[in-house]
Amino acid sequence: MDKNTINILAIESSCDDTSAAVLQNDRVLANVIANQKVHAEYGGVVPELASRAHQQNIVPVIETALKRSGIDKSNLDGIAFTKGPGLLGSLLVGTSFAKSLSLGLKIPLIGVNHMQAHVLAHFIDDEEQKKPPFPFICLTISGGHTQILNVKGHFDFEILGETIDDAVGETFDKAAKIMGLPYPGGPFIDKLAAAGNPDRFSFPQPKTQNELDFSFSGLKTSVLYFLQKNQKENQNFIEENKEDICASLQKTIIDILMAKLKHASKVTGIEHIAIAGGVSANSGIRQALKNAEKDLGWTTYIPKFEYTTDNAAMIGIVGYFKYLDQNFSDQKIKAKARLSVEKE
Repeated sequence: MDKNTINILAIESSCDDTSAAVLQNDRVLANVIANQKVHAEYGGVVPELASRAHQQNIVPVIETALKRSGIDKSNLDGIAFTKGPGLLGSLLVGTSFAKSLSLGLKIPLIGVNHMQAHVLAHFIDDEEQKKPPFPFICLTISGGHTQILNVKGHFDFEILGETIDDAVGETFDKAAKIMGLPYPGGPFIDKLAAAGNPDRFSFPQPKTQNELDFSFSGLKTSVLYFLQKNQKENQNFIEENKEDICASLQKTIIDILMAKLKHASKVTGIEHIAIAGGVSANSGIRQALKNAEKDLGWTTYIPKFEYTTDNAAMIGIVGYFKYLDQNFSDQKIKAKARLSVEKE
């Protein structure tokens, strides 16, 4: 095999999806994800159930990824895995397996920051997405995080603003739960919003002391009170107006996100703007970013759908860059439930 070819097996187990991917340099050969449907009946991820499911899924997921990639484990050059942030029990499953496999195959172990991986997924070599130049602004939005980053290099991140309470994905999910929609609620709100009137209802846009920080707690509460008030007057209010409610809520959230992005671009002078994370799959947010290219002259970077939610391909691309730098982990590395995007 070409000595310049680097084969990385990547493992992602930060929350409720078990994923394995095989990358050859910066190209994805296989990206396999096992979802955990058990959490839907609880309306959210149950950590204990998540870690048990990872234990059941990790071996078949890795075997499937290797088989689809056509790469034998004897030809792997490194094992990349998510070291944090995430649910500790879930992280421990992936961490332990990666450490054992690295030892057994006598190849380097590479710990990866999950939040850095969401951003660096843009650098996967895929004809369906383009790679941003440094520096660029990245809005990272997921169930647990909402941040605006100045990305100066592959491992040089500066947090310009972040949520002071709830994440945007959590806001979508909680609003969906109040409305009786299935979990996870974000995709259902997005789908219903497409058929609704975004100007029908008005919701507040909370202010923050730092203009680039976010706050969604007040918005979430106002949606709750709004629905409770209207249901007292009409018990069928949600069912009769759910498309308009979803459209109005989604518009409010998009307006908040875009206002912050515009301010970040203005204060930094950077007009290369990217989005990342699970909520970046939202069609309304994607369209708003595309519109900004025409209206504001930005160059925007929108990840391929399969690289938005938690997946091992994004762990693998970070593993590849770290391998090039010979930035390896030792067997003492530990999973961390909390880990800043600014920390390797």
